[in-house]
Amino acid sequence: MKFTIQEQIAAFEARRASASARMIEIMEAAAEAGATLDQAQQEEFDTLDQDIKSIDAHIGRLKSIEAQVVRTASPIIVTDPTSASNARAGVVTTGAASRSPVITVHQNVAKGTAFTRYAIALARSHGNLMQAVEIARGWHDSTPQVETVLRAAVAAGTTTDPAWAAPLVDYQNMTGEFIELLRPETIMGQITGFRRVPFNTKMPAQTSGSSAQWVGEGQPKPVSKLGFATVSLGFSKAAGIVVLTDELVRFSNPSAEAIVQRDLVETIAQFLDIQFIDPSIAAVANVHPASITNSAPNIPASGPTADDLRLDVGTLFAMFVQANMSIRGAYWIMDPVMALSIGMLSNALGQAEFPGINMNGGVFFGLPVVVSANVPHHASTGASDPATTMLVLVLPSEILMADDGGVTLDASREASLQMDDAPATPATQLVSMWQNNLVALRAERFINWQRRRAQAVAYISGARYGGNFIIPTPPVTEGENGEQQRTDEGLVTTTRS
Repeated sequence: MKFTIQEQIAAFEARRASASARMIEIMEAAAEAGATLDQAQQEEFDTLDQDIKSIDAHIGRLKSIEAQVVRTASPIIVTDPTSASNARAGVVTTGAASRSPVITVHQNVAKGTAFTRYAIALARSHGNLMQAVEIARGWHDSTPQVETVLRAAVAAGTTTDPAWAAPLVDYQNMTGEFIELLRPETIMGQITGFRRVPFNTKMPAQTSGSSAQWVGEGQPKPVSKLGFATVSLGFSKAAGIVVLTDELVRFSNPSAEAIVQRDLVETIAQFLDIQFIDPSIAAVANVHPASITNSAPNIPASGPTADDLRLDVGTLFAMFVQANMSIRGAYWIMDPVMALSIGMLSNALGQAEFPGINMNGGVFFGLPVVVSANVPHHASTGASDPATTMLVLVLPSEILMADDGGVTLDASREASLQMDDAPATPATQLVSMWQNNLVALRAERFINWQRRRAQAVAYISGARYGGNFIIPTPPVTEGENGEQQRTDEGLVTTTRS
């Protein structure tokens, strides 16, 4: 991969900031100990000093080349089609009407890069905002908003400063880019049509629908009623911690940025998907919402064949119809392997039974399919207990969604963490970030959801359609006297011929 001159300058400036920060750490450590540098510290300090001098010289050469490129660049000529048409019509424009259009220049960096660099600056500075600003200077040419946001965190605002809130705009832009990067990775992000509502606002929720009947001549018309309840979505906070080695964040380059970005996206996406779709997730008051499938209507799968699938889908559709709910705008949610298995079902002529679906999604019975590896499944423990999963049918217009649309970040090197995705209370087996040269990044997002009507979601449980594709076959080994042994979760079954 070939980097532009600006990217090379940014990379070397980041290396310079890292080396400078390390030199300061060495001298501060010696000052705290009240001693001079030992042999190893002297060698490291001198090496870093030489590296900085070499980097400075190289950056100077790169900037010289950059200046030559700018001098030899061709100017941009903007043609105003409106002015041209006016000239042909004999109309003379003056003042603002004759000015050229405004040209807006955007940084040529990947979406989410600014937010990722913000996270890296926090991590490399171990939460020290002053040092984070110095690190962010290395990216000033490509992502200046990172430095702007960090400086805003250092300097206090005043009521007389008209630009006091300007850094908030940059932070919103950065988190907005990250949310856009995160959105395609989550189930919620692939579904449109949720009923967006604000936090802590009471609103009516329909619990039952009205009815209508045929009426004969001169006969009274029936009167029905709607059932309503009051719903209020409070604040729910999703938080995750990513632990990185000090070496990764210290010697950051474009590749390391991608690693951090990928890690942040996958951590938040996996957590939100599981909380959103797993039927075992029940609501905990003032902590988190229940999943949309918790206590939702469901049916067990009839079997593994295409006919079984048609029967189950028809039953699921009927559940929506009986609740007077249209399935228009609904989505299917399923595991990608299940989607692949359904797409591979074929009839006696070898033709695909459901040609519109594959492991990337597609269309199934006229409705779009969202696939996610985080859809719950029951792993196989043998032929008598095959692997199964679930097919979810959701109507997003009947799902209330409250989301502030932002992600907040914090970093620490001194914390002690339980390296567990389900930490115990009280804490056990703590790992010191400082002792192990680790840096912890904490990401938080406020989001909440709830079914507006109980029938807004229904699912098929215990599904294994096209079962040969998703049921793992236990390994078979040759035992003594020619018998075959198959191991199923520690149970050995012996078959003699």
